[in-house]
Amino acid sequence: MSETANPVGRPSLYDASYCDKAIELGKLGKSTEQILANIGVGIATGYRWREEHPEFREALEIAKGYEQVWWEDMAMAYMVESKDTERLNTGLWSRSMAARFPRKYSERIKQELTGADGAPLKGVEISFVDPNASKPAD
Repeated sequence: MSETANPVGRPSLYDASYCDKAIELGKLGKSTEQILANIGVGIATGYRWREEHPEFREALEIAKGYEQVWWEDMAMAYMVESKDTERLNTGLWSRSMAARFPRKYSERIKQELTGADGAPLKGVEISFVDPNASKPAD
C-alpha cells in the first residue's frame, strides 16, 4: 500500500489500486458510498481522496457511468409486468431512475412568487426556519 504524504496528521492510506476496484464496483451498479465502504474508507476520506488524486476522481466518474448503465439495464430487464402481456412498469421504472439519478431523470418544479398581474411582491418578507434549530427558552 502506498503511503502518500499528508501535510497534516498521519500518512494517507490511499492506494492507486482503489481506482480499479472502484470501476469494477461501478460495473455492479454500486454507488459512490458503496464503493467507498467496499474499499474500507469513510465517505469524508473518500471525497478528500477524490479531490487530492485525479486518477481516483476519474475512476469514480467512470464508475458512476457504469453504475447508471447497470441500473438502466436492470430496469430494462426486470421492470416488466407479464400477467397477460409483457409491459414495462413505467411508474416503478420512473421512480427508481429518478431516485438513483436525479439530475438526469427527476422532474423539476420551478416555483415563482409574484404579485398581482405578475408584478413583484411588495411589503412581503420571506424567512426560512431551520426545523433542526433549537427553540428559544421561555
